[in-house]
Amino acid sequence: MKTLITVMFKELTEIFRDRKIIFNGLLLSPLLFPVLILGIGALAENRAKTQLESELKLPVLGAEHAPNLVAFLATQNIRVEPAPKDAEALIRDQEKDVILKIDEDYGKDWRESRAATVEILHDSSRQDSQIPVRRVERAIQGYSRQAGAVRLIARGIDPSLDQAVLVTYRDLATPEAKRGMLLAFFPYLLIMTAFLGGAYLVMDATAGERERQSLEPLLATPASRGAIMSGKIAAACAFGMLGLLLTLLSFKLSFAFVTSGPFKGMDVSMLAIGKLLVVLLPMVLIGTTLLTLISASVKTLKEAQSYMAFLMLLPILPTIILLVNPVKNALWMFATPFLSQNQLILMVLRSEAITTVQWATYIGAGFGLGAVLWFIAAGLYHREKLAISA
Repeated sequence: MKTLITVMFKELTEIFRDRKIIFNGLLLSPLLFPVLILGIGALAENRAKTQLESELKLPVLGAEHAPNLVAFLATQNIRVEPAPKDAEALIRDQEKDVILKIDEDYGKDWRESRAATVEILHDSSRQDSQIPVRRVERAIQGYSRQAGAVRLIARGIDPSLDQAVLVTYRDLATPEAKRGMLLAFFPYLLIMTAFLGGAYLVMDATAGERERQSLEPLLATPASRGAIMSGKIAAACAFGMLGLLLTLLSFKLSFAFVTSGPFKGMDVSMLAIGKLLVVLLPMVLIGTTLLTLISASVKTLKEAQSYMAFLMLLPILPTIILLVNPVKNALWMFATPFLSQNQLILMVLRSEAITTVQWATYIGAGFGLGAVLWFIAAGLYHREKLAISA
């Protein structure tokens, strides 16, 4: 333990001498999180005001064929504009989000009580056009239901007869769960911070020292190589946890300044911060031991850094999988790296209860994987060629 603590403080002392590393590794992420959260809230609020509440300007082709429909749209805060010459070109060039085209036979079909045809022109690949399209669609559907009801009443028929089953909805999602859905990106950022928070320190402590030929004198001491490696891992874990704690505190502080938008009323208590730290602690250990293993198997610091692009993709895999194939929580998920952290972070943010079995499965699997990686890295540390630089 004396060797471990000595090596740990040696590595921490060296890294805290570099101000740029301290700023990039510890302070950059906590400073960016408030900007990110407050920026997302401002963008969401601005989008709601501009696309949901403001007047929608809708170009209409063939407006003269359906004057009553045009008048109804005006009551829905939709202002009809003159017909463009080339409607499809305006959509493709992103000059208009949505254009309504009324069929020439609309009036004839309407007078004969047939379904009159209108066409909504839009580009489904553009996300910013979804809200305007839905507004136009809902307005036309409302007009259709109203006109259909009038037709049935005129014929002495109860309009409710065409609905054999009436469906109602009751949303059981809590306000915390709804706000948690807006933070779907947050687990990835936290997992990335925990997984690679001590990356520079742990790579420099092994691959960097090997390249500088300063690792050989350290390994030549009577101290156990396992203790030396553990001291380097402990220093990287301490550095990573400090950066993670600052990030979580900045996350909590950010919501103190949120007065409007989707994140208003978000309560991130110190208990939740504590739970998030417990959730991410195994990930810090897994990240540092994996990077130690990689650093001990390469010859230069640049070679070790070349693995960073691949390692940065690992935390985002659960997010991609859940987007493509959403699944319900199962016990095996809490033993799967990255996926377990993703699910537990979302559960904490949604104020959902985490059972003792889920905690035990997660902690056991997380630290178990960290121990396996530690033993593999310790085996590499006992190789004699580790101290020899390329």
